[in-house]
Amino acid sequence: MKLARTITLRSAILLVVSGIVGSGAFKKVAPMAAELGSPLLVLGCWVGAGIISLAGALSNAEMAGMFPESGGEYVYYQKVYGRFFAFLYGWGSFAVMKTATIAALAYVFGQSLVPVMGLSDESAGWAIKAIASGLILGLSWINYRGVSFAEGLSRTLTYLMFGAVAVILLIGFRAQTGDVAHLIQPGHLTSSNPDLLNAITLAMLGAFWGYEGWNYIGFIGEEVKNPQRTIPLALGIGTGIVMGIYLLLNTIYLYVLPIDRLAQLAQLPNKIAAVEVVRQAGGWVGAAFISCLILVTTFNSTNASILMSARIFYAMARDGVFFRSAARIHDQYQTPSVAIFLQGIWSVALVWSGTFDQLTDMLIFASFLFYGSTALGVLILRRKHPELPRPYRVVGYPVVPALFALFCAGLVSLTLINQPREALTGLALMATGVPFYWFWRQRT
Repeated sequence: MKLARTITLRSAILLVVSGIVGSGAFKKVAPMAAELGSPLLVLGCWVGAGIISLAGALSNAEMAGMFPESGGEYVYYQKVYGRFFAFLYGWGSFAVMKTATIAALAYVFGQSLVPVMGLSDESAGWAIKAIASGLILGLSWINYRGVSFAEGLSRTLTYLMFGAVAVILLIGFRAQTGDVAHLIQPGHLTSSNPDLLNAITLAMLGAFWGYEGWNYIGFIGEEVKNPQRTIPLALGIGTGIVMGIYLLLNTIYLYVLPIDRLAQLAQLPNKIAAVEVVRQAGGWVGAAFISCLILVTTFNSTNASILMSARIFYAMARDGVFFRSAARIHDQYQTPSVAIFLQGIWSVALVWSGTFDQLTDMLIFASFLFYGSTALGVLILRRKHPELPRPYRVVGYPVVPALFALFCAGLVSLTLINQPREALTGLALMATGVPFYWFWRQRT
């Protein structure tokens, strides 16, 4: 039984935006300020990460146009590298990459909701994780009920997000504490990280977390109308929109508060920097408004991640290299119902396993292992199979995919050096799938 084709170009662009815009622009600015000590470097990291993510999205778009099937990179890797490498990607998505993304987004939703509940610091940690778990299970049930309803919810919330971002920009630029001098003040290396290269690497990990999700639309290729044209356009336009939103929001934060004040917020684990900045600019009304914005965006991004990521596990199960039940399509709702709930259960387990920063650093390391593989796959297929139809050809070939692949290799290497615990944990989680692979292959 096939999944239904329902998603148009406009809806696909909105899904790309909703899949990307989560907690990065609200949560990561304070740690980035603490690492870099320079407003221009902070903005430069967001711009650089956006350009690199766009290069990855454009490279991904060529593959998505060639192979518009549910599963995204899992399908591409079968064509380029073989079944085992494709399985490692799919298992890594289940064990750490996509499920940890869902867990981290839901975690920030809980962080945004807990302050209005008036809980003590001792009970806040448990409450945040309980709320995050409830959100994941609730949205999994919504996506179980059908792609049309889940996609419609995502579209509505994305429009609300656009309006809320516009109001935040207006409040910020009218703030009495705002000063252009905050944006151009001299930078300085911090005592916590005196090495500039290490500081930029750690800050870029935070920025890349903000852009995580640009490749999700490829996971639902079988549910998109005219996927060969729609998916590449949605990837390019959607990622460009997010770049603009992030640059404007971070400019506001640095305009309202000097870099040192912003860096101090990184020492408050249960505080969200964006809320404190807008509280400074617009009082309790502004703080309440951006808290609502964060709730909307993290709710929306969690929903989009659940909607699209489960299709990887459905595609794997259909090929016989995942739990058999995950290939089941619900008779009434036409959704991969079992895959959605397996994904939800493991995401909840990850919520309770660690902190927000541990989750995001681990998943970014694991993700860029495979993002680089996709760009390299574009180069390999161009050379080995030039005759294959390519509805979209990546702009700037071969420079764009080659440079993106080299950057991914460098980022992975630096992460192994600077954050070995998170990197090795991600690799270990992916390696747990090897025994399962041999068992399922023998069974098949």
